[in-house]
Amino acid sequence: MFKLQLVATPPKHREALVRAAADLFRRQGYAATGLNEILKSSGAPKGSLYHYFPGGKEQIGTEVVRVGGQLVANTLTELADNNPDAGSLLREYSRLLVGWVSDSDFHEGSPITTVLLELAPDSESVTAAGQAVYRQWSSILSDSLIASGVAHTRAERLAVLAVSALEGSLVRARVEQSGQPIIDSLGEVADLFDGAIAAAKVP
Repeated sequence: MFKLQLVATPPKHREALVRAAADLFRRQGYAATGLNEILKSSGAPKGSLYHYFPGGKEQIGTEVVRVGGQLVANTLTELADNNPDAGSLLREYSRLLVGWVSDSDFHEGSPITTVLLELAPDSESVTAAGQAVYRQWSSILSDSLIASGVAHTRAERLAVLAVSALEGSLVRARVEQSGQPIIDSLGEVADLFDGAIAAAKVP
């Protein structure tokens, strides 16, 4: 799930390090993952790590949050462009999430949650990256709601609820070894989206 499909162009070693770190952090956690393990998994030469990430593991964690968050944002944007409204967008995204987490046998979750839980708010760079990611996800959803006539403040609040339900349901799905928490949680929020859109159309 959420594997970082980074283009193999220069600097290829930097991309390989981020991809390897993201997979390791997502599966076993930030604290449990060592730099040597990231290097081995990435196949990059040892000198490349501190060349591209002079800030060490924390800088890698920040980049994992940034790149992983952008991956999700790209998916949400594509769904927004291809769905008639925010409710449909969220329901389709929930189906994608269930497929991804099921394919990993429930070993993988959000591309950013583990790093944020372990480092925020102590790491300023990771915290700032997480804040930017959550704002971006929320903005995509709120923009979709606003395009359907929902008032700006209402749309923003519903979008925050959706992102919170998204992240929380992924954790519960892993614990319960089932995609149902994702379907149930995001389905309920999608119903709220539908209701807000319908209410906005009432004269």
